[in-house]
Amino acid sequence: MEFACSPCACVGFLQVLRFPPTEGEILPPTIQRLMKGYNKYLRPFFDNGPVTVGMSLDIASIDTISEINMDYTATIFLRQRWTDERLVFEGNKSLSLDGRLVELLWVPDTFIVDSKKSFLHDITVENRLIRIFPNGTVLYALRITTTVACNMDLTKYPMDKQTCTLQLESWGYNINDVMFYWTRGNESVSGLDTLQLAQYTVEDHYTSVSEAIYETGHYPRLVFHFELKRSILYFILETYVPSSLLVVLSWVSFWISLSSVPARICIGVTTVLTMTTLMMGARTSLPNANCFIKAIDVYLGICFSFIFGALIEYAVAHFCTLTHADAHMLMVRLCCMFKNFVVNVQNHTTPSTVIELSVSPSKPTNWCLTTLATLRKILRFISCCHIENPHHIDNYSRVTFPLSFVIVNLLYWTYYLYF
Repeated sequence: MEFACSPCACVGFLQVLRFPPTEGEILPPTIQRLMKGYNKYLRPFFDNGPVTVGMSLDIASIDTISEINMDYTATIFLRQRWTDERLVFEGNKSLSLDGRLVELLWVPDTFIVDSKKSFLHDITVENRLIRIFPNGTVLYALRITTTVACNMDLTKYPMDKQTCTLQLESWGYNINDVMFYWTRGNESVSGLDTLQLAQYTVEDHYTSVSEAIYETGHYPRLVFHFELKRSILYFILETYVPSSLLVVLSWVSFWISLSSVPARICIGVTTVLTMTTLMMGARTSLPNANCFIKAIDVYLGICFSFIFGALIEYAVAHFCTLTHADAHMLMVRLCCMFKNFVVNVQNHTTPSTVIELSVSPSKPTNWCLTTLATLRKILRFISCCHIENPHHIDNYSRVTFPLSFVIVNLLYWTYYLYF
């Protein structure tokens, strides 16, 4: 059990730290013995092996999680415990000291790996806590806000899960000088169960102990892992439902007469432009400098393809309705014209505009024959693709487009949710 020191003992201890005892002063013998010969530049157990430092965390808040910058900002309470044999004193009461006195004691040189920026809260004073126990154990607590890098895989966005870490490491002391450990294993980190995040839920978290290997040696490292799952409901209402409704809206044109050109063109162009705007808006909140093809991009691409396909369907149906006979007669006339043209070239009786071609007579003859053969193939192709009733194209589209969209959706959601 921890006890706060009495006012007299604390005042006496502070005086010892700030000023050496002078003749005539009466100080408690335990405090005089405590600070006699203390050197803050030497770690505890300097000649007797490494000092072990226990760590625990309390996550006060996770303020922001940015996919653009690939980092998160959190406010944490970091608590460190170690034993300094030079601070052992008699009694059963702990000494709670002013946090500003930390500069007079040895403390671990712990830093946060992958931290982009951090700061120690200092309102109304620096948020530090120093507590010394009779057996020499020192409790040092800090309140820190830090922005830490978190590499994210966004290929399944917004159905993704991200695993971020908070790593604590010694800056200058290697494993021969300092050893880190979690004081209570996975229970050393608290506060995540009560966090309320905007787009995420914390699914799992655990701790681990490792070593950081550099050119200068091996250094102790503690790692806290936490898994975040994105809430998809917002994206369903914001992106998936509107894009799906646009696809359904594009199918309305299948029930409009082929002769209503303005109406069908208006529906087709409007849905295409609206879908383009929706796709651009969905990408503004995500990083563009990477090569991720995200799940939401795939779905928007599918919807755009169906909408554009509905527009092309009307173009095909309208062409088959109005220009099939005309196209056939046009191709026949073109074949006849080119046939006459070839005869004229062979007889050297072509118009002056043809005689002016800077090619030999044999070359235009071969070119004309090739073109004539190509036109005949096109004519045969049009005859093979003849549709007796072009209105059947709309009838088929009323079934094939919705059925295909449902099948593609089943494949899409099955893949991204379960694989």
